[in-house]
Amino acid sequence: GVGKTTLIQKVTQALKSSGVPIDGFYTQEVREGGRRTGFDVVTLSGNRGPLSRVSSDSSASRREYRVGQYVVDLVSFEQLVLPMLRNVNHGGDTEKRICVIDEVGKMELFSQAFIQAVRQTLAGSGTVVLGTIPIPKGKPLDLVEEIRSRKDVKVFNVS
Repeated sequence: GVGKTTLIQKVTQALKSSGVPIDGFYTQEVREGGRRTGFDVVTLSGNRGPLSRVSSDSSASRREYRVGQYVVDLVSFEQLVLPMLRNVNHGGDTEKRICVIDEVGKMELFSQAFIQAVRQTLAGSGTVVLGTIPIPKGKPLDLVEEIRSRKDVKVFNVS
């Protein structure tokens, strides 16, 4: 809630209008009647789908991925994000590209395929990643700490 996604959106617009090749996704709050009911994934190419929604029942019946009151829609998330990341990873290295990943957080990390794709993207030489990670609180998230401690990563704290 400090403005990470807003900052990502403004930087993305500035880069796009400068003609920089950029792809990726951001997460956006979904509100109904003044209260937050979940999050959507929005790709920079304009596709949108649910990342999570408030669960109506407290009993986690079928195999659900939950973060607090939210149930994560892993299928929707992976269908939107994985093809875009694979495309970034398999593009030619002729020009530097920017890949926006907002965010690498608890909800997104339920996806093993996403974790692999993020690692591949970070390992690729032709791609600069502009991403967001949460401030550590509670149990550390392995991939987040791996990203934070990389020598080729610059972390800016947004407040």
